[in-house]
Amino acid sequence: MSVIASKPCHEEENSKLTEEDDWKMQLAFCKARHTATIEGVNCITQTWRMKERMKTVSVALVLCLNVGVDPPDIVKTQPCARLECWIDPLSVSPQKALETIGSNLQKQYERWQPRARYKQSLDPTVEEVKKLCTSLRRNAKEERVLFHYNGHGVPKPTSNGEIWVFNRTYTQYIPLSVYDLQTWMGAPSIYVYDCSNAGIIVESFQQFAEQHEKEYEMEKQAVQQNRATGVAGATAPSYKNCIQLAACAANQILPMNPDLPADIFTSCLTTPIKIALRWFVMQNTSKLVPKISLDLIDKIPGQLTDRRTMLGELNWIFTAITDTIAWNTLPRDLFQRLFRQDLLVASLFRNFLLAERILRSYDCTPVSCPKLPPTYQHPMWQAWDLALDLCLAQLPSILENEDQFVHSPFFEEQLTAFQVWLTLGSKSRNPPEQLPIVLQVLLSQVHRLRALELLGRFLDLGPWAVNLALSVGIFPYVLKLLQSNARELRPLLVFIWAKILAVDSVSFNIKCLKIFEIIFYIFFKNFCFIVCLFYSVVRAASVYALGTFINSVTTRSEHANNIDQIIAMTLINTISHDMCPLVRKELVVALQWMVLHFENSFVTLALAEENSRKDLVVETLSPFSGMRRISSRDRLKMLSPNNTYSVDSTDGFGQDRIKRVSSSSSISSLGNNWEFVRKPCESLGHSSLGNLPSLSYGSVYMKLWHGLCSLDNDPHPAVAAMSQIVTNHIRSQVKGSSAPKEVIETKISSSLSLPPSPSNRTTYLSKGESPPTVNSGTDLLRSSRIPSHSNRSRKPIPNTISEEADEVTGIKTPLTTSQFVEWSCAQFAQPVSLESETESMNDMESRAHYEREWRYLRNKIQRREAREEQLRAVQSRVESQVFHTRCPQSPEVLTFHPFEPHLAVALKDSFGVWDCQTGTRLTYCASRGNKTSRITTLEFINAHDVTLLMAGSDDGSVRVWKNYSSMLNREPVLLTAWQALADIQPATKTTTATAGLVSKWEQKSLTLAVTGDVRIVRLWDAETELKKQDIPTGADCCATCIDVDGVGAMMTVGCGDGSVRLFDRRLPPLESRVMIWREHTAWVLGTSLRKTERSAPQLFTGSSSGDIRIFDLRKYSSVSNVQVTQGITALTAHEMADIFACGSTNHCISVYNTMGQQLNTIKFHEGFMATRISPVSCLSFHPYRVVLAAGRVDSTITAYASEPRR
Repeated sequence: MSVIASKPCHEEENSKLTEEDDWKMQLAFCKARHTATIEGVNCITQTWRMKERMKTVSVALVLCLNVGVDPPDIVKTQPCARLECWIDPLSVSPQKALETIGSNLQKQYERWQPRARYKQSLDPTVEEVKKLCTSLRRNAKEERVLFHYNGHGVPKPTSNGEIWVFNRTYTQYIPLSVYDLQTWMGAPSIYVYDCSNAGIIVESFQQFAEQHEKEYEMEKQAVQQNRATGVAGATAPSYKNCIQLAACAANQILPMNPDLPADIFTSCLTTPIKIALRWFVMQNTSKLVPKISLDLIDKIPGQLTDRRTMLGELNWIFTAITDTIAWNTLPRDLFQRLFRQDLLVASLFRNFLLAERILRSYDCTPVSCPKLPPTYQHPMWQAWDLALDLCLAQLPSILENEDQFVHSPFFEEQLTAFQVWLTLGSKSRNPPEQLPIVLQVLLSQVHRLRALELLGRFLDLGPWAVNLALSVGIFPYVLKLLQSNARELRPLLVFIWAKILAVDSVSFNIKCLKIFEIIFYIFFKNFCFIVCLFYSVVRAASVYALGTFINSVTTRSEHANNIDQIIAMTLINTISHDMCPLVRKELVVALQWMVLHFENSFVTLALAEENSRKDLVVETLSPFSGMRRISSRDRLKMLSPNNTYSVDSTDGFGQDRIKRVSSSSSISSLGNNWEFVRKPCESLGHSSLGNLPSLSYGSVYMKLWHGLCSLDNDPHPAVAAMSQIVTNHIRSQVKGSSAPKEVIETKISSSLSLPPSPSNRTTYLSKGESPPTVNSGTDLLRSSRIPSHSNRSRKPIPNTISEEADEVTGIKTPLTTSQFVEWSCAQFAQPVSLESETESMNDMESRAHYEREWRYLRNKIQRREAREEQLRAVQSRVESQVFHTRCPQSPEVLTFHPFEPHLAVALKDSFGVWDCQTGTRLTYCASRGNKTSRITTLEFINAHDVTLLMAGSDDGSVRVWKNYSSMLNREPVLLTAWQALADIQPATKTTTATAGLVSKWEQKSLTLAVTGDVRIVRLWDAETELKKQDIPTGADCCATCIDVDGVGAMMTVGCGDGSVRLFDRRLPPLESRVMIWREHTAWVLGTSLRKTERSAPQLFTGSSSGDIRIFDLRKYSSVSNVQVTQGITALTAHEMADIFACGSTNHCISVYNTMGQQLNTIKFHEGFMATRISPVSCLSFHPYRVVLAAGRVDSTITAYASEPRR
């Protein structure tokens, strides 16, 4: 006789391997879709989007130069700065110089705003200025007007808030009050003051703005008192919000360096690159670049607008640097207002930052309103100096030898700096200062791909990162790039765009509709594939999109209805039994649109269902309506002398199968038995419906209605509740209907003209062909393409199914909704990259890591402590009672937790959990749906970590619970539930007692194997929440027990006819059955694949006749046979120790080792006057410790521990 034993050294190696595997072991049902509440988050109002765009449409250029005559209050040095708009006024006649300067100034402004309306006023009078300002304000309406004032030929502004102009004969300086200027210019406006003491104007402007507001309030009160009509329609002035740029402070005069232009402030604002180069050359640092003079810098080749040239690249770098300085220095709202609202204002303020840097070097401080923080010492200016240095260093060789221009490494270096920040950055750190530069790099094809990749990584850090990018101005860049034809950019662009939409859904506007129509068209063409995708969240999104597609038709047509019904049938056939409740919820939401758009057809079906329920008694053939695990009393009855076990019994469903139909079961028979539609309709006086089977189009509605009715009894209560809302909407109309017979006949007869069903012709979608259009008979429309979303609205054709839809078209109010899209947006807005997820899991300083480390250390200790106990178990007695309790009902299934002192017990349709150490009951929870069921299997999932409890019922449903032990007084929470066995042909050859649902969980591969009263073993993947495969058992009877090898390779199934079948899951399903042993002659009570290091894996099996066999998987017959007590009702084998236990009909429990030696027998309870134990209903060994739990028909549970053999 062969003995299954393991050497101690092998056990140690096994233990070490298991301890390491704890860290590598995958976890099931722990994703956000399982643990988080599926609901949206409160949207935070974004500040990046401007409430209103502004445009500077008119520009007033007021030049008070009086060429040749110096103002009396300023003593100029000799030589002195003379250039105005880079023109020497003394080089030509005064009038010509004035006109040329005015023309040049206009051209300099046009470079920044070419579409504005420009008006020059050269050496004007007060009347001319008034006329100019009022005219521009009148034409500009609500847009912005710019007032540029050059006062180099007039006295400095006065402390009373006056600037100077001329009289008509140019013999006097005439003061112009800023108060009057405000009145003429109105708001919104921007003012540029290029004169000495310009800060006085800014101060006076604010005082006059307050005065305007006070006067307005006084006039408003007077109007209200006198009921006058003078200013009744006037609006409040908003001069305080006007923008002002002044060349210097109130007590400063402009620099007079002859190497600089006289209008240095204007030069900085309108020709920044030219003045920046000139100023850079004048600095001492420029001596490091030899052969560079002021004349040479005017010969820099290229155009400012061409980024491929030297001059254009400098301008591009300057824009990026000034944007970066502003974004990193200014408050976000001020940055948005000044740098993103108006193109001309943004350009002027970028250049103003340069003006501040240059003018401060000459003891001048430019002033602005609103006031900006100092930026002249920002570190980014050093990057600008480096760019100028590298540019000028190669200028002589380019001009002399026509060498090729070498592009600046500025953008590449800044991208590298941004990449470095991404490796260390987080929400708690300062934002990356290179972000505005990254957006500028998107304009370059050379660095665009890298910039998009880095930008995507940044946006993946969370909503805060998306908001930062939006505040910089990412939106127009991405919107433009979405229309790019570059294939390599599309994945990154879609990811970036999705991140933006997840955080700020308002970004989806009409500009994007064409792009998304193309995406949606491609999506629809492949929807049969999409609904079977590997990820449940993607499947849910696909179902949501298809449901939206169904509801998108504004005007119904045959072709549109045909497509909608094919989509609905595809969804009901592929998704209705999806493992993920999230997907099934979206299925209900999607199918409700079919119910709403074709309401009359569903009302007809509900009416037929109602009448069939009243008038008929039917035999329901639902595969699992009678699925029930054999109970202890059934086994006792089965094993009694008057009722011998026979494998030839065929009445597997019993007489209780015949019952009055329910709402969910009656319609299931409608598709196969047309009497149920004919008879209720005949009772209404419409016997012509007897030919309804020929109207196959009606079967589409029947299948959809049947699918919805099945979802009414979904294992997940949330799915069932949503489905019941939809079906009750239809049933309420049937119950509340009091329509006369003629009206009912009209509704029913309208279905007589319905064309055939396309439900059996859906394969064309996967081939790229077009769906058929409904016509008379069985003809199909021979159209060449599926119409796009925008082309689905067509003129309805009379006498077609379009008449069946509601007469009132338009937006339908949904019966039920989910927050899946809102939740998905909130989830997608969070980091989704694999690196971030791995990093969060491996954060060794987190509390979760410490808790996991403690659990894995506990597991290691308990495995080590149990090892010695397992080795001596073959010679020990397992009879020391360590736990005893009474439960509310007779226990059906017992399961020990491997590491916690928890014993899970199945009690009819509920489960309970007891603490074996203290004897206290931790929880008692019902695990059932709308129909009566019995729990037939319990499994601990993620037992090495935070454990979940899985309960499988004889109706084929599986439910997974978290917090199953009511820790911290919290009730168990249903994590997920699904129909593990549904729409499967039941086994035909079985006994009066059925196996119910039989399952085995494999943690390493996250696979759940389920079988029972069916002829297949179904494997579910908990990671993808998809059905892996269906493996035929090859038996005509039920499967009674199942076991797996734990590594995803072998699986064994015991059957009701006594056969034991071995499967290799790595082979195709039809080839996976590699061995059948038929040595048992009775119901197989247990199978156990035993893994040893010494020899090949072996199989332990036992039947109800007391026949215990051990098989070598390589041989065709058993290698060992042990005959125990006849007529056992329960059997269990220890996973590690070489012992097994069985409960028999004679009120005793026997424990044996695998050599056949009986170790002990338990017949009585412990204690004084111990009573005889009652018949055993279930047995279970602890996975590691040698502890045996026994459940009995008298509703008691007892646990026995091992003790050395005496």
